Amino acid sequence: MTQSSPPRHAVVIGGSMAGLLAAAVLAEHASVTIIDADTLPDSPAPRRGLPQGRHVHVMWSGGARAIEDILPGITEGWIAAGAIRRSLPTDLVTKTAQGWIPRCGEKQFNISCSRDLLDSVVRARVISLPGVTTLQRSRVRSLEGTAARITGVRVDTPEEEGRLITADLVVDASGRGSRARTWLQGLGVDGIRQAEVDSGLVYATRIFEAPEGAHEIGFPIVNVQSDPRVPVPGQTATIVPIENGQWQATLSGTRGGQPTGDPDEFIPFAKGIRDPIVGELLEGKKPLTDVAVTQGTANRRVYFEKAELPDGFFAVGDSVATFNPLYGQGMTVAAQGLLAVRALLRAKGLAHPSIGMEAQRALAPQVATAWELATSQDILYPGATGMEPRTGAGLLNSYVSRLMTGATTQEELTSAFLEVITMSSPPTYWLKPSVVWQVLRASDRGALKAPPLTAAERTVAGLDQEADPVEAR
Repeated sequence: MTQSSPPRHAVVIGGSMAGLLAAAVLAEHASVTIIDADTLPDSPAPRRGLPQGRHVHVMWSGGARAIEDILPGITEGWIAAGAIRRSLPTDLVTKTAQGWIPRCGEKQFNISCSRDLLDSVVRARVISLPGVTTLQRSRVRSLEGTAARITGVRVDTPEEEGRLITADLVVDASGRGSRARTWLQGLGVDGIRQAEVDSGLVYATRIFEAPEGAHEIGFPIVNVQSDPRVPVPGQTATIVPIENGQWQATLSGTRGGQPTGDPDEFIPFAKGIRDPIVGELLEGKKPLTDVAVTQGTANRRVYFEKAELPDGFFAVGDSVATFNPLYGQGMTVAAQGLLAVRALLRAKGLAHPSIGMEAQRALAPQVATAWELATSQDILYPGATGMEPRTGAGLLNSYVSRLMTGATTQEELTSAFLEVITMSSPPTYWLKPSVVWQVLRASDRGALKAPPLTAAERTVAGLDQEADPVEAR
């Protein structure tokens, strides 16, 4: 006779996107308790624990595919709830550091909607999974166990302080404010190194009522990026059409050039950057919210994978690394990393010795890739602080700059650019011989001189018709 294994239990600290996806992966192997300090809303709604949720969030195709793999049908769920699937670069008007990207046939895509909607659809799916429960309005006080093994958590709930919840595995997905490093140090786990690159970025968001007919014609995402090669503060402006006939507009600026919460300065800021198109599009539109401002957006990475972690623990999402939000990497990094954890768990099982440490190391490659992409740019801005670029970064940046110049005129390089930016392939994709050949031939000859909005788009937006519209191609 054989004796069945006792039931396993996992605790996930944090009910945001990374925590929900971690719970979905773990639910194949154990019952799961998600612990969150907030009341988790039943519909798309702001959460106190997610203040950055008020700003534009980009769900790149690389992230959408990963979440779809974890939760099949989730893309249809987002769209049914009001999200918009946008073809890239067909539905994108963007000025990169090197110039306007032409609008050609679909290479990648993104999901356009509010962060509240993204989370709400995922949350409903995960909480309905067998064996998944939530403990809301509760705060984890500490990890239980030793430097060798984590056995659970101590939690302050509305009914009880210091409640012990035992677990075979604890996953910290509590985000930018994670206390995991402190908790582990309290158990005697030393050597957990941390790095930071801070450009002083501040970003400000306001939601506007979209012009009548804009959603119906599929009005594009409009984005003007900064140029880190120029020694001035980096400033950006973005409009993303979202659910309920709204435009979500986000401005950003690095140290010395940040936006403020003054509503009278919102549109002038947008009109004062490298191209005024976002400000011009917002002129005269009805604001639906006040200006929401977020500071403290430094890139920060905790090298949990390089420490001797106790068994029964790993961290994911913003608890491991936070990135400049303008690059839209956070949710995608978490989802792709958790796919690697899922493969590990399916191969070895939750009871495998050192499964937490192996899971932490499985997450690391995705984190490292996003970290290099974000910090290599952010450290270039005036007043940026933190670790200096690695040796050879200047040469690599020159190559990428040439590739992006080519992306303004050559469809093959537009495709290569989007392949990596949407995190559908790693940056090594840019070193494929076929891509290198195109980069060597890159030129900005024939590049667009104005935002590639169609005549219909300019009309519905109320822009000056005397300007020469550039038809999408």
